[in-house]
Amino acid sequence: MKIVVEHLRHAYPNGYCALQDVNLTFEGSQPVALIGQNGAGKTTLAKHLNGILRPTSGRILIDGVDVATAQTAQWARKVGYIFQNPDDQLFLDSVRKEFEFGPHQLGVSDEEIEHRTTRIAELVGLEKKLDSHPFDLSPTEKKFCAIGSVLMMNTGALVFDEPTCGQDKIGNDRLAAIISRLKDQGKLCIAISHDMKFVTRNFPRVVLMRKGQVLLAGSREEVFARQEILQKAYVAPPPITRVAQEVGMAKPVFTVEAFTEVIRQAGQKGKERG
Repeated sequence: MKIVVEHLRHAYPNGYCALQDVNLTFEGSQPVALIGQNGAGKTTLAKHLNGILRPTSGRILIDGVDVATAQTAQWARKVGYIFQNPDDQLFLDSVRKEFEFGPHQLGVSDEEIEHRTTRIAELVGLEKKLDSHPFDLSPTEKKFCAIGSVLMMNTGALVFDEPTCGQDKIGNDRLAAIISRLKDQGKLCIAISHDMKFVTRNFPRVVLMRKGQVLLAGSREEVFARQEILQKAYVAPPPITRVAQEVGMAKPVFTVEAFTEVIRQAGQKGKERG
């Protein structure tokens, strides 16, 4: 799937301009993270990708077709959107019904829906909760119920709005596994996140936004190497990345293992020169 954003501008009815001349391309299956402070325009941008919001000017092309030419329900078949708050998304009286609703609207066969339900319930950790009411689930389980209901639609791209909000390590690990699975399936995953540890571990591509504009777009290494621009956007790299920068490492590192490997290699080179 290829999503092209051309000169996108969006002004809300109160006159606030949330996006200003945004130009981006999302393509292939490399996961992409949208980062920036509150008010940067991340969610406004994401909601344009399947027609939840419509441009004030500019356009969104999905596989060459302008989103403005079809209804939101039609684009929901191509781009799934998982809201930050699952209470905004869940409305039926069992997890199973939440999972089945979207595919039923698309005319998917009962056999295929059953197959998807089994597979996706296991992926999101709800295989034993299919007959539970979503509002009887824990906050983490509700989040994964919402994720599962969108995964059931089998869209080519998915947008996650703050997926790690309220998650513990187990939840974050499950999210990472889901993102990896989507990539392996050739699906495009776009996430809005303030969690820089999660971003740098799971998203090879990063878009940095501030005040409705794109400041940087590129690999995580390219983006997190630009310390002055990150500071301008009030985004702090993960702690291990900051430590590496403070001790003068030339390239960003995102894990303790990578940090120690750079130190080891530097020590080895020092011994060879000595």
